[in-house]
Amino acid sequence: MRHTYPFSAIVGQEEMKQALLIAAVDGRIGGVMVFGDRGTGKSTAVRALASLLPPIKVVPGCRFSCDPESGEGCPFDCPVAKGRPDLRAVPFVDLPLGATEDRVVGALDLERALATGEKRFEPGLLARAHRGFLYIDEVNLLEDHLVDLLLDVAASGENVVEREGLSLRHPARFILIGSGNPEEGELRPQLLDRFGLSVEVRTPEKLADRVEVVKRRDRFDRDPAAFTADYAAADEAVLKRIDKARKRAGDIAVPDAVLELASRLCQAVGADGLRGELTLMRASRALAALNGKKTVTTAHLAEVAPMALRHRLRRNPLDETGSTPRIARAIAELFPA
Repeated sequence: MRHTYPFSAIVGQEEMKQALLIAAVDGRIGGVMVFGDRGTGKSTAVRALASLLPPIKVVPGCRFSCDPESGEGCPFDCPVAKGRPDLRAVPFVDLPLGATEDRVVGALDLERALATGEKRFEPGLLARAHRGFLYIDEVNLLEDHLVDLLLDVAASGENVVEREGLSLRHPARFILIGSGNPEEGELRPQLLDRFGLSVEVRTPEKLADRVEVVKRRDRFDRDPAAFTADYAAADEAVLKRIDKARKRAGDIAVPDAVLELASRLCQAVGADGLRGELTLMRASRALAALNGKKTVTTAHLAEVAPMALRHRLRRNPLDETGSTPRIARAIAELFPA
């Protein structure tokens, strides 16, 4: 049995873990972009969260994770068998940098077409990621047209294929996670803006944290089963927290005063468009749900503001401070003490 490193065993990187939990509660937030040094646990955290979530119900025999309770039907003509639906682990799909557009969106099944003359769609990575996670390491090195395509599908929740005589659309709702090292190239601002949250991770500076990371990883490599068992209770607590937050998120109240403050903050830092306000509202509501609250407060807004806005700011050549200090300064000026 293959074991995944436990989510609760990750040392530090609190902002990244918080952003992933928020995205898991509300998939409409638009995914998470993680910038930072290599070897800081970016992909480990995403894999850990995906494996932590409860299995999903799928149409019996379906290869593409179609939801039997959605009423949408399966675009791939999956058999609708009687009886209980299948249970399947939450999909986690790695998108390699060298992937072609055919591999990503799907294409004509050439083997079947040549053998039988039948036109049949061969689903791609977007179909495999449906109802799960799509992870792109070094997204800043991915070809721009693929990034455009992925962000469009992530926003709409649907993949439309018009090619090779095929005309087909299918649901493709997933949490898009991108990671990258800014030293190897930056994403275009208009693409960055399409990600819901952006977090920064750094190599731990505290000696005790560095030692603890090495010790835990070594224990996991030597005995994955025992290490995973040690954190089973903590991971179960995280799972229950996510499940309760998903159920109560729709009932969380967002006062007009909080929405007005979110808009004032976006104006103060110069965030373009209205995605900033929408993300602030959804992320604050998801955080309140995770914390067991019934109403979004300014404290929730202040906590999610850096991850919701830092990648949406216009560059000011007269201001040498980074995005995060600018947001912190605006919060200090606008938010009530």
